[in-house]
Amino acid sequence: MSKTILVVDDEARLVNLVKAYLEQGGFRVVTARNGREALFVARQEKPDLIVLDIMMPEMDGHEFMRVHRQERPTPIILLTAKVEEDDKIIGLELGADDYLTKPFSPRELLARIRAVLRRGTQPVDSSARLRVGTVSLDLERYLVEVNDERIDLTRSEFDLLAILMGSPGRAFSRLDLLDRLQGTTFEGSERTIDVHIKNLRSKIEPDSRKPRYVETVYGVGYRFAPE
Repeated sequence: MSKTILVVDDEARLVNLVKAYLEQGGFRVVTARNGREALFVARQEKPDLIVLDIMMPEMDGHEFMRVHRQERPTPIILLTAKVEEDDKIIGLELGADDYLTKPFSPRELLARIRAVLRRGTQPVDSSARLRVGTVSLDLERYLVEVNDERIDLTRSEFDLLAILMGSPGRAFSRLDLLDRLQGTTFEGSERTIDVHIKNLRSKIEPDSRKPRYVETVYGVGYRFAPE
């Protein structure tokens, strides 16, 4: 069954181009012209991934994410005409998995969509579970518990935590983590990893200012503290 992609942008020409290209790539595509319309479509269609413009009338991409993230953990790839770093960082902090700056290649967008979706379809042992100290990950059901309390993570946050917990004590560079998350080093910078780590710490750490689980290895990157 084809995966459903929701494309949200107020530029009709761009939407039609992306829709045609993704449909050629084997996806089912639904569209919306602004964030308000996208909320309705997302609730009806429950897409597997959302391609989301930031600058839109009525409700922009950031506000859409604030509302939608409370309802579903759908992977999101942002489209932005802005080049300011802060604009991209805000999107990542709100839970975006990736971003593309306009103008972009539809071929690159297709590759990124496949990379994000591929993370959730990797075969795993039905009993596969990672546990380090008081943190537990169920790799099949995408569940995280800290001190037996369930924690809601985005897909990127979950996958990043799974990479780190899979080799506790090992230091991963930011580029290595970016490559493992995206399959290749796309436009996403090392700053992307820093933002995901910040979000992850805010959710699983007793005190995100003094990390107990996800440690910074200065000059290298990050590691999950061994027991």
